[in-house]
Amino acid sequence: MVLATMGCGCEDSAKRPVQAHMPATHIPETGVRSARAADAPRPAPQAAQLAPPSLAPLPLTDPKRPLPVSLLPAVQEGRAFLIQRVQEKFASGENNFKAGHLEAARKDFDDAVDWMLESGYDPDGDPALSALFHHVVDSVYAYELQAFRGGEGFTEAAAVPAPIDEVAAVALPADPRLKERAEEAAKSVSHDLPLTVNDEVLQFLNFFQTPKGRDIVETGLRRAGRYRDMISRVLKEEGLPQDLIYLAQAESAFQPLALSRAGARGIWQFVAYRGQQYGLRHSWWIDERQDPEKATHAAAQHLRDLYGLFGDWYLAMAAYNCGPGNVQKAIERTGYADFWELYKRKVLPRETKNYVPIIIALTLIAKDAAHYNILADPETPVPTDVVKPGRPIDLRLAAESIDVDVETLRALNPSLLRMATPDDPSFELHLPQGTGEKFTREIAAIPPDKWISWRRHRVEPGDTLASIAKKYRVTPTAIAEANNMDRTAVLEPGTKLTIPATQRPSETKRLLVSYRVRRGDTLAGIADRFNVNPEDVRRWNRLRSSRVSRGMVLRIYTIAPETARRRLRPHAKKKTAVSTSPKAASAAAATMSQ
Repeated sequence: MVLATMGCGCEDSAKRPVQAHMPATHIPETGVRSARAADAPRPAPQAAQLAPPSLAPLPLTDPKRPLPVSLLPAVQEGRAFLIQRVQEKFASGENNFKAGHLEAARKDFDDAVDWMLESGYDPDGDPALSALFHHVVDSVYAYELQAFRGGEGFTEAAAVPAPIDEVAAVALPADPRLKERAEEAAKSVSHDLPLTVNDEVLQFLNFFQTPKGRDIVETGLRRAGRYRDMISRVLKEEGLPQDLIYLAQAESAFQPLALSRAGARGIWQFVAYRGQQYGLRHSWWIDERQDPEKATHAAAQHLRDLYGLFGDWYLAMAAYNCGPGNVQKAIERTGYADFWELYKRKVLPRETKNYVPIIIALTLIAKDAAHYNILADPETPVPTDVVKPGRPIDLRLAAESIDVDVETLRALNPSLLRMATPDDPSFELHLPQGTGEKFTREIAAIPPDKWISWRRHRVEPGDTLASIAKKYRVTPTAIAEANNMDRTAVLEPGTKLTIPATQRPSETKRLLVSYRVRRGDTLAGIADRFNVNPEDVRRWNRLRSSRVSRGMVLRIYTIAPETARRRLRPHAKKKTAVSTSPKAASAAAATMSQ
């Protein structure tokens, strides 16, 4: 019974809401307290509630307690404050550089230098400022040179599209009216390669009669004049047919900076691994695939090896295009060691099938251009003086020393990828003919360890030491001392000044590119196209091997100047997605630094 009562009580209490006991209340009208009020505890006497608090004797603050420290920085004297801020900014730049955040480091270093130059103080007029200024400038130069050698720095020279990509994709019908003329021309001209005239050749003869095709042919015939003598000499030295020169015309129209979609470069269109196989060096500084004479020697040796392998020039040229392995497999599959049989049986890549007919068509036209109503005045070879600097030298300094524009030097040295020569004592720098002695004489005025940073400036009307110093981001005092002159001296127009400058690399943008793999692409070719390491591409995309498949989308972190970014945009709408947001740039920097 007790258990039942307890159970009912628990259930009943669970159903009833809990009520708070309020203080006793008084109803004035009746003077009667409520039942709940009767049970409430009595309040304490009012006198105790209103007793005043006991206070400590004055003063309230302990006189022995230390005074609070101000959170505001102490106001320093101007020069000391400048030194502190510059040191802080420089330290921030060092930390960013070591963390791989190169853009942030460059911004910090620039700020540190600019603050000193724009502060109103003469950095050379105060021992502390002078020591700090030269420490910062020399250190920044060392960091920039380190980044320069590691792949960050001056922007690579822009490439031009290889014409073979455009020509090989045409699909024009053969013009039967050209056949008789072509057969007649093939019989009347001298040649040391076989010249077959068939529908496959006639379709490209037809294309080269169109305005677009005619422009490609005329460009090649004009530029051939620069290199014909050299190529003829090399082919003769290697014991090869002279008509192999037209392979270079088909590949690149004799443009050393030609770059194909597969990553082949130079007038002979070597891919990276094949160029290395034949001794063409490719570093961050130079790419000898773009050296016309060295690449010609390599191409001649490669073609000689291919002819030794197949015993047929058409098969050798096909193998030059798609690799000897592909041609060998096609022969094994069909049993025919004949290019035209392999063509008919469709066992060669499409580009290779067109490759040999293109070369034959160009050979026919080049040997008798007037017969095909094509006129082109060949350019003359450009003679040069060759010097060996022995140390890295900025091309702008070299150009200023001999009074030519820098683009002239770049054109004479197409293997250079940057605005400076490599740190290689054997490197040969080509100068305009007749300027070698002047270069040697002028460059002797500058310490060799400053050739990568110092400059020469020809004084123009209106120039002052201050304006020149601002242009090169140095102090007027530094220029005056480097030239043993007074700061107040009047500058004579036409005179040359040595500028002890540390030139900043060109501004670059870090780009995250999504690249869709195309037919014929290789990992090495894609990496070369974006000037990155193939192993980095593998790592960024977690590839287990170097094989890539058509349609695969690769993430590539590349560095390109603003001009290159604009050039990529139209192409990116179809094939690539380029992100230049700060978030993408930060991600790219983080990935590159890993």
